[in-house]
Amino acid sequence: MDYLPLNAIRAFEAAARHLSFSAAGEELHVTHPAISHQIRRLEEWLGVPLFHRDARKVRLTDAGLSLQASANAALSDLAAACRRIRRNAAVASLSVGCIPSIASRWLVPRLPDFTARHPEIAIRVAYAKAEDRLEDDDNDILITLGADPSPKATSLKLFSRISRPACSPHYLARKGRLGSPAEIAAAELLHDETRHGWREWFSQSGMAGADVGNGPVFADFNILATAVIAGHGVALCPIEVFREELRRGDLVVVSDIATDKDKGYYLTMSAQPSAAEITFADWFRDQVSTNGEEA
Repeated sequence: MDYLPLNAIRAFEAAARHLSFSAAGEELHVTHPAISHQIRRLEEWLGVPLFHRDARKVRLTDAGLSLQASANAALSDLAAACRRIRRNAAVASLSVGCIPSIASRWLVPRLPDFTARHPEIAIRVAYAKAEDRLEDDDNDILITLGADPSPKATSLKLFSRISRPACSPHYLARKGRLGSPAEIAAAELLHDETRHGWREWFSQSGMAGADVGNGPVFADFNILATAVIAGHGVALCPIEVFREELRRGDLVVVSDIATDKDKGYYLTMSAQPSAAEITFADWFRDQVSTNGEEA
């Protein structure tokens, strides 16, 4: 039997998707030369080149384009089949991908409650990015920003993303007053990933074009949260996610003007979920609900 070189096909699919051997290597956790070797091996096995190799980039040949479509579909189907088999295994296990801001505040502190209630379900918690979607992911459940539009997925809202300016009480006491947009503009502004959030907020507050300053931009939301709680300045905080910090008095909201009113954080699972997925989803929605009502 002429066995398919599956490792080479996987390397090819990643390189074809990224049009970069280096990016494919990063995704698969191997080196650029390892990807190049696997693709050369596949080309020799097929007897045709799959890429045009220019000085600084690669392009798919006609044969490469044809193989890319089939390889992408085949690997997606294989991943879906593996997820179905894993969901239906006799010993239930769940892999939950969660963005750090929700994991650190809501999921990880409450996991002992879930394992005590459901010792028959083994949980694995993995890092997720805001833009991750279930069909492209190895997890059974995703907790991230935005609903998944795929007909193969079901998304349940956990929190609103509505964000308002907040700071620590110590910072507010030091500044004296932060009641108006102009006073907030004069404060030290902390930024989440880009400065766009504050520009949008000032536009909402009637100060479009206001200078948002050169305060630090934090690539990780948990680091931003640490900075604002420590009294470094004012940040736009998703109020529902920071419910506990506000209740404890670690943070105070300094304006009712809000952004991201139409956005939310969602739990996404298969449109045909396993019993374990339903159990976890019901439990976590109950954990994040307000006064027993759904978020």
